[in-house]
Amino acid sequence: MGPALTAPRLLLKSLAVIGVAVIAMAAISLVWTAIGGGPLGLHGLIALSLGVLGTVGLTWALMALAFKSSREGWDDRPDDPDKP
Repeated sequence: MGPALTAPRLLLKSLAVIGVAVIAMAAISLVWTAIGGGPLGLHGLIALSLGVLGTVGLTWALMALAFKSSREGWDDRPDDPDKP
């Protein structure tokens, strides 16, 4: 089993996720303006923020589950003759 998720580690991981989401949102907003889209209003920015945060959070959670599953052997076949 890996190290426990202590409060400082959780805070750092949360800040990393929020930082990636903020950078992605700023980049999307700049690209939207560059291609001739109108300025985003408050509701557009809120929707964009929630969409980016949700996507980044879901990606983070699914990748964490994939790595956990791989590390703990959940992906191994139960009838593998090569393993004792």
